[in-house]
Amino acid sequence: MAESLKKMIELGIRVGDSHLFQQDKIWSRYSQDKVDIGEKLVKVIRTLHKAFPLDKPLTAISIGSSNEPQFRILEAAFTGGLYLLDIEKEALNIVRERIRRQALTHVKAIVGDYKKLFLNPKHASGFLKSKLEGRKMNLICLHHSMYYCNEPNWEPLFDNLYRVILAPSSAMHAVMMAAKSSDEYTTSWLYGYFAGKYFGCHNDQDLGHFSKQLQDGPLFRRARIFLERSRIRFFVNDFSEFMSVIWMIMLYPSVHKYTQKQKEEITEFVYKKFWLKERPLVQEQDHLVVYRG
Repeated sequence: MAESLKKMIELGIRVGDSHLFQQDKIWSRYSQDKVDIGEKLVKVIRTLHKAFPLDKPLTAISIGSSNEPQFRILEAAFTGGLYLLDIEKEALNIVRERIRRQALTHVKAIVGDYKKLFLNPKHASGFLKSKLEGRKMNLICLHHSMYYCNEPNWEPLFDNLYRVILAPSSAMHAVMMAAKSSDEYTTSWLYGYFAGKYFGCHNDQDLGHFSKQLQDGPLFRRARIFLERSRIRFFVNDFSEFMSVIWMIMLYPSVHKYTQKQKEEITEFVYKKFWLKERPLVQEQDHLVVYRG
C-alpha cells in the first residue's frame, strides 16, 4: 500500500469515533438533506395551521433531534411548546445554550432514549405527564432517528405515539434513506453492500413498506398517509469529513462494530470510488407523513 494511501486510510478510520451530532453537522452543511427536510416539514406545518385559528399555539416534539437543524422552523411554528428529545447530552447542550441565550422559554431539551420511552405504553404515558406537562403534540418529527429502532418495533412505536402522545388534530413526519438502491453511488447501496458482506444482513428499514402496513392496520384507517421520495447529493473537500459522514451512514459504532481490517477496506473503497473521482455521494430518502383528524 502506498504511503499516501495508507495515511488517508488512517485518517478516514480515525474520524469514525466522532460524535454523531458532529457527523450530522457535516452532512447538514454539505448536502441538501436539511433543506429537503425543511421543505417537506413546512408543507406539513402549513397543513396543520389551516386546521386551527391563527392565534392557537401549537405543540411539537422532535424525537432523536440531535442539535436540531430544523430548530428555527419548529421554534417559530410551535410556540405552545417545542420538545427536543435526544440520547446525546452533547448535542442537547448546544440547544440549551441557544435556549438560554435567546430566552426561548417554550423550548425544552430532554435527554432520553426514545425506544425505552415510547415502545412501552405505560412509559409513554409517564413521559406525557412528566416531560410534556400533560400536553399532547400537534406534530411529531422522526427525522433520521428510526435507524436505531429495529423494524419490528416500528409498529408499536407508532401505535404508542399515535395513541398516547399525538393530539386529535395532528401529524407525524418521518424521514429515512431508502432501504435499497441499484445505484452504486448511493448511501443505500453502500450500506447494503458492506453490511451484507460483513454481517450477512440487509436493510429492512423500509418506510415505503411500512406506510402500506400502517394503511392496512385498524388504528390508522382514518388517518391520511403520504409517502414521497427525494434525491440528495453530498460532497466535501476534506476526506476526514467525508469519511465522518460515511461512518454515520454505516451505523458505526452504535449498531455495527467493524473490525480494523473491515474499516480499512471500507475507507479504501470510498477513497477510490468517491474521493479521487470527486464523485458525490447520493442519498435517496423517503418522507412518510401521517395526518390525524
